[in-house]
Amino acid sequence: MEKRTNFFVKGQEALKPLFAMGNYVKNSRIEKPLQLLIEVRVSQINGCAYCLDMHWKDARAIGETEQRLYGLSVWQESPYYSDRERAALLWAEAVTASKVPDTVYDEVSPHFSEEELIDLTMAVTTINTWNRLNISFPHGVGTYRVGQFG
Repeated sequence: MEKRTNFFVKGQEALKPLFAMGNYVKNSRIEKPLQLLIEVRVSQINGCAYCLDMHWKDARAIGETEQRLYGLSVWQESPYYSDRERAALLWAEAVTASKVPDTVYDEVSPHFSEEELIDLTMAVTTINTWNRLNISFPHGVGTYRVGQFG
């Protein structure tokens, strides 16, 4: 692949709001293991190799199992996830597709407070944005080290 612009170098001003959004999500009401499941699943959907590598490694570092990570692409048919996790994955897929019908909202909302659902949506939209940037300006797939970005 031809080398593209390094957006981490040339896009610092543009990335400031995204870093702030990421910091908000990191400290949000959504527990870190669930955030990582969402980040892996959305990155699978979007086909972002860099983000998959990063979030898979981060999830493993905090004790997530290989089985649950491998099963994410077929989570609906896998018994490894709690009702809350299933609701979050359903929400993440709907938000990523920009199609969130009332049926999805009604299925997901019993598992999250209104504030948590907003935080979950912020988590989903944040990883979608990172996916799109890393797909547009690919770099260093496979080079991420756990904790590299704090």
